[in-house]
Amino acid sequence: MATTTRPKKSTTTKAAAPAHSAGPRDQLDRDLLALLQANARASTADLARQLGTARTTVLARLSRLEREGVIAGYTVRLGQDVLDHGLQAFVGITVQPKAGRDVVRKLERMPEVRQLCAVSGEFDYVVLLRAESALRMNTLLDEMGNFDGVVKTTTSVALEWKIDRT
Repeated sequence: MATTTRPKKSTTTKAAAPAHSAGPRDQLDRDLLALLQANARASTADLARQLGTARTTVLARLSRLEREGVIAGYTVRLGQDVLDHGLQAFVGITVQPKAGRDVVRKLERMPEVRQLCAVSGEFDYVVLLRAESALRMNTLLDEMGNFDGVVKTTTSVALEWKIDRT
């Protein structure tokens, strides 16, 4: 596994995502995708209620996310061929004291976060992150590294799953 350590950036400016990248465009997209990952069978009315937005807004967002390929379908379980696309990485996160709760809230809003564990040892948390491309993975790592309270992130990209019992 390749390992990269990223110290928190000192600058407060963030680079804009490339116009050609497919993915969630804003926090509403991220929140919608997180709700669908928890329950892909939720009605648009229920999603709108949970998001505090209009049902027509949810329908328009879903339509765009489907059209752009962000949402590939609505299933309970992904097939192995779908899981093999993209990159997965384990990200160790070190946070400042008392910043953990806020960092966890921000990570909850990222649909690319598959698992989050509080751990003992060198890191405070370990995240299993999935992205459709190296470019998207890099963008997500930059976002995570810029969260208030994050001291550093250390990333190990998964090259091959030797045992997978999920």
